[in-house]
Amino acid sequence: MKLTVQKEKITAGLQTVQNVVGARTSLPILANVLLRAGEGKLDLTATDLDITVHTGVGAEVRRPGAVTLPLKKLAAIVRELGQEIELEADERSICTISSLSSVYKLNGIPADEFPPKPQLGDGKKATIPQQALKRMLRQTSFAVSKDETRYVLNGVLFSFSGGHLTLVATDGRRLAHAQDDGELNGDAKGDFILPSKAVEELNRLLSNDGEVEIRFTENHAEFVLRRQEAHPSTLTSKLIEGNYPNYKQVIPTEAKERITLDREEFMHALRRAEIMTSEKSNSVKLTFSKNTLVITSNSPEYGEARESLAINYKGREFAIAFNPRYLIEPLSALDTDEIFFELTDELSPGVIKINGPFLYVVMPMRLA
Repeated sequence: MKLTVQKEKITAGLQTVQNVVGARTSLPILANVLLRAGEGKLDLTATDLDITVHTGVGAEVRRPGAVTLPLKKLAAIVRELGQEIELEADERSICTISSLSSVYKLNGIPADEFPPKPQLGDGKKATIPQQALKRMLRQTSFAVSKDETRYVLNGVLFSFSGGHLTLVATDGRRLAHAQDDGELNGDAKGDFILPSKAVEELNRLLSNDGEVEIRFTENHAEFVLRRQEAHPSTLTSKLIEGNYPNYKQVIPTEAKERITLDREEFMHALRRAEIMTSEKSNSVKLTFSKNTLVITSNSPEYGEARESLAINYKGREFAIAFNPRYLIEPLSALDTDEIFFELTDELSPGVIKINGPFLYVVMPMRLA
């Protein structure tokens, strides 16, 4: 393999794939990036056996070939070199990296020892704007469960039905639900659960332009991210096995009160009230009365907080308590000016809605 590549291009390629490589791995090959040169481009691939990320960058290829090199060492070398970099790998998988007066020799591992990328064959397929999927992931992924004993909840549910894509995440105490805006192309039907690590990586790769093609089989999902004037990047992930719980059962169908709130004002008041909570006393009380919302929190260790907001409310006076984090996180994930808070009583779930395909269900805490 012999090629010349611009520093900014190979740097961008390494940044695309580098997060998959762990700090410690029992297999040396998993710390390496697969470099494959041919037809005017350099392909880069990294994997941890669960997730594989692949991208390509333009290069002047003089001799096609492939090698794997320690990703973090290669990235550190490239970072310090000039704008034009030459890579040449020999039959012993030793790669000479040169730029201006700098020359490095980096020991690699033969490319044929790199784990093969899963082949999805004729998987189900759909295409959606990257910006739409990025929004949906932002509006749901924070609610994924971190309890590893409930492994089926350790990811985001992707549900294709009726020409729409719905994403759902829950940890048993709250549930986030987002749908596309009718921008889905393709007739894919079915569900899969994408693990949280793959969700984080996909979130990082998605941009605000271009499209993403989603393909899935029973065991794997693949996301092909395409942008103008750029080689596509691909993320392939194993899926979580098992059946996602029937989330529709926990979404309340009606509410006694529907309160319009300024999202930012409500969120900042909750953040201030959260300061006075503790691990033992981690709730805030919301008291609704005529045209007023009072948010209070207190803990024996620190003291108490009281926030008062002017709102448009004509209903009965009542109080309800929530974990403040479970309200702040969905509010942070939204970008609308106002939200609608639907409530029934102090023991029933609250529902946050917007003028758009999103809703969030959260269980209350017992009032002290």
